[in-house]
Amino acid sequence: MSDGPELVEQQGVGVQDAFQRLWTPHRMAYIKGQDKPENDEDTGCPFCRIPSLDDKTGLIVARGETVYAVLNLYPYNPGHLMVVPYRHVADYTELTVEETREVAEFTQHAMKVIRAVSGAHGFNIGLNQGVIAGAGIAAHLHQHLVPRWGGDANFMPIIGQTKVLPQLLGETRDMLSDAW
Repeated sequence: MSDGPELVEQQGVGVQDAFQRLWTPHRMAYIKGQDKPENDEDTGCPFCRIPSLDDKTGLIVARGETVYAVLNLYPYNPGHLMVVPYRHVADYTELTVEETREVAEFTQHAMKVIRAVSGAHGFNIGLNQGVIAGAGIAAHLHQHLVPRWGGDANFMPIIGQTKVLPQLLGETRDMLSDAW
């Protein structure tokens, strides 16, 4: 019997401690800003490029007339998706009446679908307008829908600064797309 967690020998990485490591190297692309547009032009904008991909490759859950729903490549929770206008527009006030209506309709439908397939208890829904407000890609408006469950703010994100996602993005996309 052990008095604590088994310590794995780590050569050349400093003093060994009792912490286990959960590596998330895919997050480095987000941290470094991979594929993030450098200006307000639509050239190189991932949200302009995604609709040209097939749905599975682009992680597109559903397509509408003026907007589409796509999984967040760097999700906060399983099922975290975004509603994005096809048109390259930065500010909510620049949306047409039709785009505004379809953003709202897609948001409502996405909530119903996510609840049906995963039993989400609630949602964080929002737009980060501008870099100063936290928009990672400020040049192209996108509304986040983050499913939430009772107790989902457990020790991993609070202490470990890590999110554990129990499903691959492709599987999540298939599940939501099929239910859409």
